[in-house]
Amino acid sequence: MSNPLLEVADSHNALPKFSAIQPAHIELAVEQVISDAKNAIEEVLAANQLTWTTLVEPLQKADERIQKVWAPVSHLNSVMSEPELRTAHDACLGKLSEYATYVGQHQGLFAAYRTFADSEEFTALSVAQRKLINDTLRDFKLSGVDLPDSKKKRYAEITSRLSELSSTFSNNLLDATHAWHYQVTDEAQLKGLPDSAIEAAKEAADEAEKTGWLFTLDIPSYLPVMLYADDAEFRKAMYQAFVTRASDVGPNAGEYDNSEVMNETLALRHELANLLGFDDYAQMSLATKMAESPQHVMSFLNDLAERSIDQAKRDYQAIEDFAKAKSVESLDAWDVPYYSEQLKQSQYAISDEQLKPYFPEHKVVDGLFSVVQRLFGMHISERTDVETYHPTVRFYEIKDADDETRGFFYMDLYARAGKRGGAWMADFVGRNRTVEGETQYPVAFLTCNFSKPVGNKPALFTHDEVLTLFHEFGHGLHHMLTQVDTAGVSGIDGVEWDAVELPSQFLENWCWEPEALGIISGHYETGEPLPQSLLDNMLAARNFQSAMQMVRQLEFSLFDMQLHSEFDSEKGADIAGVLHQVRERVSVRMPPDYNRFQHSFGHIFAGGYAAGYYSYKWAEVLSADAFAKFEENGIFDEATGREFLHAILERGGSQPAAELFKEFRGREPEISALLRHSGIAE
Repeated sequence: MSNPLLEVADSHNALPKFSAIQPAHIELAVEQVISDAKNAIEEVLAANQLTWTTLVEPLQKADERIQKVWAPVSHLNSVMSEPELRTAHDACLGKLSEYATYVGQHQGLFAAYRTFADSEEFTALSVAQRKLINDTLRDFKLSGVDLPDSKKKRYAEITSRLSELSSTFSNNLLDATHAWHYQVTDEAQLKGLPDSAIEAAKEAADEAEKTGWLFTLDIPSYLPVMLYADDAEFRKAMYQAFVTRASDVGPNAGEYDNSEVMNETLALRHELANLLGFDDYAQMSLATKMAESPQHVMSFLNDLAERSIDQAKRDYQAIEDFAKAKSVESLDAWDVPYYSEQLKQSQYAISDEQLKPYFPEHKVVDGLFSVVQRLFGMHISERTDVETYHPTVRFYEIKDADDETRGFFYMDLYARAGKRGGAWMADFVGRNRTVEGETQYPVAFLTCNFSKPVGNKPALFTHDEVLTLFHEFGHGLHHMLTQVDTAGVSGIDGVEWDAVELPSQFLENWCWEPEALGIISGHYETGEPLPQSLLDNMLAARNFQSAMQMVRQLEFSLFDMQLHSEFDSEKGADIAGVLHQVRERVSVRMPPDYNRFQHSFGHIFAGGYAAGYYSYKWAEVLSADAFAKFEENGIFDEATGREFLHAILERGGSQPAAELFKEFRGREPEISALLRHSGIAE
C-alpha cells in the first residue's frame, strides 16, 4: 500500500496529507526512513570522500526524511490524540531514540567529521556551515561517542527509556485533565461568572448530553471560575482537581499518577550525566546553552529574587488587606485569584471580561499580521488550497517585500478534547538549500488553547491570550524568516535554548503599546476602538502584582535547577522537599500540602526545559533590552525593525546568540530594561 508519510518525505516542499495518515502507516514509515538513513551513513563512509557535498549533504537529506515523517505524527499526537494514534506514536519512540544513539556513537562517522573539520575545505565554508560542523562534533561527545562499549549500551538504554517516560508523563497529564469535570445544575452557583464562561459551559454540557453547565480543567474553562465565581465551594472543587492532576491525591488519586515517572526520570538523567563525565544533569544541560554553569544560573535567579521578594510580599499583603476589608479573615488557596481579581478591578476598574469584546479573533490575528508587516516588511495571507487536520485550523504563507516566500504555518487556536494544554510552536521542516540548489521553505505549527467561538459570537480573547498568541508567533517568525540555507542552524535550530525565547518575548511588547493596540483591538460588534479610559486602566494595571508574577517564575526556575543540580543518587529525588525549600525562600504564601504542581510540570518532565526553565527569565533580559532600542527609536521604526530582522530573526542558529545580540544592540545585554518593564524598582 502507498504510505502518505513516505510520499511527503520524498517530495520537495510537499505538505503533510493529514486525512490520509492512518495509525497503521506510522511504524512502517518510521522504520523505512531510519533504515534508509543508516544505509546512507554506510554509503557515505564507504565512498570515503570527505567534502561538504559528499559527507554532510546526503546525511542532512536522510535526517530530513525522518523529520518529515515524524513531525506530523508527533504533532497529531499532541493536538488530535486518540488511542490508536497514541499507540502507534509511542511504538516509534524507542526506534527513534535507538537511531539517535546509533548516529551519536558512530565512531566512523565521528572520525569522518573530525577529519573534515581539519581539512582545507572547512576553512572555506560559510559561517553557518562551520557552526553546524562544530555543533555536530560537540553533540557526538554529548552522545557518548568516546565511551567504552559497555557504557555506550547503558547510554542507549537510558535515552530510550527517558523518551518513553516523557511520553508517559504527557499522556498521564492529558488523560487526567480530561478525566474530570464539574457539573453545575443550580444556576445560583454561576454567580459572578462572565456570560462568555457560562455560555461555553452550557455548550460543553449540551455536547456531552448533560443538563446544566459543564466545567473542565482546560484553562479557558478553569480560569474564569478561579477569577470570578462567587461560590467558594465551586472554586475549591475546581482548584483541588486542577492542582492534583496526574498525582497520588485528589479526585482521581493514583489513576494517572506521575510520581514514579518523575522519580525514574530524574534518576536516569543523573546517571546519564555521570556516564558522560558531568557531575549532574544541570551541568550536562548547560553544555549547549549560553549560561556557563549551574552556579551562574543560580546566582542570576537569586539576584532577581532578592530584587523582587519584598515588593512581591507587599503585592500579596495588599490582597490579604483587601479581603479583610471584605470580612474575609483568612484566605484559602482558591480565594487568592478571586480576591486578587477583585482588587485589580477596584484599583484599576479593569477586568479581562471588559476587555474581551475588544479582542475578537479576526481583529487580533489581522492586527498581529499588520504589526509584523510594519516591523519587518512581511505580508501574510491565508491559503485555502491546503488541507489541514481539523476544520478550525487555518494555513498561511509569509512573503517578504520582494514577494519572495519565506515560510508557511498552520494556526490552531482553540482548546478541544484530545489536545494537550498550553501553547507552543513546533516545526514540520526548516529552511535549507537542497543538493540540487532548490530552497526548501520552513513550515511551522502554531498551537494555542483559547476559548472557541460560542453561539454566533466570534472567539473573544483575553489580553493574556493575545500576549500568548504574539509570543508563539515570535517563535514562528524566528523559524520562518531565517535566511540561513544550512539545515541544523537555520531558524530555531542550533539556537542556544536560553536564547530561544528572545524573539517570542520580544514580540509580546507590542501588545502593550497604544499605537499597536489600535491595530489589534476593536469591538466585535461595532468595530469601536478600545476606549481611552479602558486603555489607560489596562496600561496602569500592566504591572499589577508583577513582582508576585516574577517570584512565581523564579520558583519554577529555581526548583528545576536545584532538582537537577543537587540530585543524590544514594537517596533518590526529593521532589516535594526541594520544591518546599525553594518556596520557603521565594514564595509569598505556601500552597496546601496536597498541591501537586510538580506532577503537571510538563516543561521539565515532558518538554525540552529540564535544567533549562531559567531560560524564560534569561531570555527576558535579552528581549526587554532589545525592545528598549525600539522605545528609544520609535516602536514602528523601520530601520530598527530591519536591524532586528537581519541580526536576530534571519540568522537563526548560525552564530552564537550572544554575538548576534551584541550586533543588534551594540553592547552586552543589561538587566535594567527587564526590571523597568516589570515595574520592579532597581
